[in-house]
Amino acid sequence: MALSSLDIGIIIIVLLITMSIGIYASRTSGKDASQYFLSGRNMPWWLLGISMVATTFSTDTPNLVTDLVRQKGVSGNWAWWVFLLTGMLTVFVYARLWRKSGLETDLGFYELRYSGKGASLLRAFRALYLGVIFNVLAMSGVMLAAIKVGGVMLDWSPIQTIGIATTITVIFSVLGGLRGVVLTDFILFIIAMIGSVGAAIVIVQMPEIGSLNNLITHKNVASKIDFFPDFSNTKELMMVLIIPLSVQWWASWYPGSEPGGGGYVAQRMLAAKDENHALGATLFFNIAHYALRPWPWILIALASLIVFPDLDSIQAAFPNISSDIIGHDLAYPAMLSMLPHGLLGLVLASLIAAYMSTISTHLNWGASYIVFDVYKKYWGGDHSEKRLVLVGRLTTVVLVILSLFFALSLKNAKQIFDIIIMFGAGTGSIFILRWFWWRINIWSEISAMIFSGVFTLLIQYDDFLRNLIAPEYHFVFVVVATTLVWLSVTYLTQPEDDDTLRKYYNAVKPSGKYWNKFKTTTSSAISTEENQNSLGTNVLSASLGTLGTFTFLFMIGSILYAAYFNASIYALISAVCIYFLLKFNVKKSRNR
Repeated sequence: MALSSLDIGIIIIVLLITMSIGIYASRTSGKDASQYFLSGRNMPWWLLGISMVATTFSTDTPNLVTDLVRQKGVSGNWAWWVFLLTGMLTVFVYARLWRKSGLETDLGFYELRYSGKGASLLRAFRALYLGVIFNVLAMSGVMLAAIKVGGVMLDWSPIQTIGIATTITVIFSVLGGLRGVVLTDFILFIIAMIGSVGAAIVIVQMPEIGSLNNLITHKNVASKIDFFPDFSNTKELMMVLIIPLSVQWWASWYPGSEPGGGGYVAQRMLAAKDENHALGATLFFNIAHYALRPWPWILIALASLIVFPDLDSIQAAFPNISSDIIGHDLAYPAMLSMLPHGLLGLVLASLIAAYMSTISTHLNWGASYIVFDVYKKYWGGDHSEKRLVLVGRLTTVVLVILSLFFALSLKNAKQIFDIIIMFGAGTGSIFILRWFWWRINIWSEISAMIFSGVFTLLIQYDDFLRNLIAPEYHFVFVVVATTLVWLSVTYLTQPEDDDTLRKYYNAVKPSGKYWNKFKTTTSSAISTEENQNSLGTNVLSASLGTLGTFTFLFMIGSILYAAYFNASIYALISAVCIYFLLKFNVKKSRNR
C-alpha cells in the first residue's frame, strides 16, 4: 500500500513526540533505580490509570478481539471480559495493600510473606519465569500482530516491520524509564483512541456496508451480535461463558489481569503517590479497558465478516502474505488497509503508538524484576544506583532480542493467549488467598507453579487424558488438579514462622479474622469487627464495580444496536451500582 505524504507526515510527528518525551524523561529517570522503575513513587492516579489502559491497548488486542468475534461472535469476548472480576478485586481489595507494602517490585512480596532461603530463591525464580519467559511470550504476541499489520498495510517483511518499530521503542524505553513510559502512554492513548474510533466510523460507512443498521442486520453478522452465547448450545455455553465466569477469572495468571494484582499493574500501584491514588488508577483502568475501549474493535470485526467472509477471501486480497499466518485475526489490519489517506496515516500512527506503549511497559517491568529480584540480591559487586539503571537498560535490550526470535515462530494472536492461560491455570487462587490466609506457605506456591505446568503438558500430550476429558473441560481439569495438589501440600507442610507472619501483618495490615493471633500492641487498635467489615465492604464494592462496568459495556452496545429499551435498563442498573459504590466508599473514607 502506498502511503501519501500526509500519512507519512502524521507518523513522523508521532514518532518525534515519542522520542522527545523519552529524552525529556531521561534527565531524571537515570538518577537512581527508584526513579527509573517507579518514577520516584509520586505518580497521580489519572496518569497511571491512562498508562495501564494504553499498555493493554496493544497491536495484538484488536487482532485477538477480531479473531474471537469472527469465530464465536461478540459473546466470544467473555474469554477476556471475565478478568474484570479480578480487576475490580484488585481495585477495592488489593490496591491499598500493595501500596502499603512499600515494595520495589511485586515479587518482593515473597520475602515479606515467607521466610528462609526458599523465599529468596522463589523470588529469583519467579523473576526469571515471569520477567523473562512469560514476558517474552507476551511481547512476542504483540510483535506478531505488528508483523501482520506491517505485511497487510505496508507490504513489509516481518524483519522489516518489527526491526523498525522495535528499534524506536527500545531507544525511548532505555532513555526514559517508567516516567518516560507513563508520559508517553498519555499521548499514545489519545492517538490510539482517535485512530480506532475514527476507523470504526469510516469503515461502517463504506459502500460495502452502508450504515450501522445495515451492518448488524446483515446475514453474515446478525447471528454474531449477542452479548451472551446461545444457551441452548451446552458446549458453547460452557466454553464461552460458564467456565470463564466460574473458574477462569480467579484461577489463571494473565499479564494485566493477575489475581490479587501483580506484574505491571502492581508496578503502577507501587509508583502511585499513596493508597488512594493506587485505587483510583486501577479503577479508571478497569472501567476504560472493559467498558469504553472494545466497541470500535468489535464493529470493525463485524464489518470484516461482510468484506472478508472467510480466510480464502483474506488470502485472495493479500496474496503476498505467507499462508501460514493467515488467520481470522488478520481481518483487522485487512479492514484498516481500506481507509482513506490521512485517516490511514493516523490509524497507522495509532497502531505504532499502541505497539510502543505495550512493549515499553513490558520491557521496563521485566527489567525491574531482573534488577531488583536477581541482580541486586544475588550478584556481588557494584550496586550503585547508576549501575542498577545500567543493568536495567541492558536487560531491556536482551528481552527485546529474545522476543523478536520467538515472534517469528507464532501464527495467530489467540495462540499466545491460550498458552499463557493454560500454564497459569490453578495458581490464581493462591495469589488471591495468600494475603488473608496465614496458613498458605512457600511450598503452596512452589507446588502450584510446578504442577500447573505438569498438568497442562499432560492434558496436551497424553492421549489417554485427552480422550477421557472433553476439550472444553481441559482447563477445568488443570485448575482442579493443581488446586488439590497445593491445598494438600499446604496442610502437609509447616506454616511460616510466627515472626515472619507478624512482620507481614504489621507491614500490610490485611483485613479478616485469620490474622488476629499475629497482631501486636501497635496494631491492636484495629478491632476484629472493623477488619471484617472493611473486607466485606471491599468485596461488596468490587461486586458493584463489576456489575456496573458490565452493564455500562452492554449499554453502549445496545445503543449501537439501536436497542434503546435494553440500553435504558442497562443504564439504570449501572447508575444504581455507581450510587451505592460511591455511598459505601465515601462513608468508609470519612471513617478513616
